[in-house]
Amino acid sequence: MKNLTVIDHPLIEHNLVRLRDENTQPEEFRRAVGEVATLMVYEATRTFEQKNVTVQTPITKTRAKQLKREVLLVPVLRAGLGMLEPLLRLIPHARVGFIGLKRNEDTLAAATYHKSLPEKLGNFEVIVMDPMLATGGSAVSAIKLLHERGAKRVRLVNLLAAPEGVKFVHKHFPDVPIFTGTMDKKLNSKGYIVPGLGDAGDRLFGV
Repeated sequence: MKNLTVIDHPLIEHNLVRLRDENTQPEEFRRAVGEVATLMVYEATRTFEQKNVTVQTPITKTRAKQLKREVLLVPVLRAGLGMLEPLLRLIPHARVGFIGLKRNEDTLAAATYHKSLPEKLGNFEVIVMDPMLATGGSAVSAIKLLHERGAKRVRLVNLLAAPEGVKFVHKHFPDVPIFTGTMDKKLNSKGYIVPGLGDAGDRLFGV
């Protein structure tokens, strides 16, 4: 699929086993989410635009490159919080926004209950983080909110994705790049990814 990157890496696959295992406890689950997110961010940020700068080393001046734009990390509450700290360790200068979405278990539609974002996002590189891309409803709602604030460069980073979710996101936003650690088989009748890993938020926080 266009604008879809499945990041094929042995360490990601190794940690996905820990995430899928129903016996993995919250502490280890959080650690595994962080490790996968850390591995994924290198690929997700590869196409960030850069600008030329001059820096004075202890020896001489030299030409170098820096990021052209500010970075905004946007975890989708609450499960996306598990991916935030690892990304902040790699991009400590990033700003952080929050979008809270809750899925109606009957209709599978996503409703916004919280948003905290800069007013103008036109000059940001935006990374939306959510462990699961299932129906795609939450991702589409989040991207719509970002576009309303003027966001032009949005990337979606998920640990697991279902084909239905990818298709739904690209139906609404065909130019949004999606990065995932693996593509699972399908959704079940309740909108959960199969084989998946259950409810990521519940498993992260134990409730």
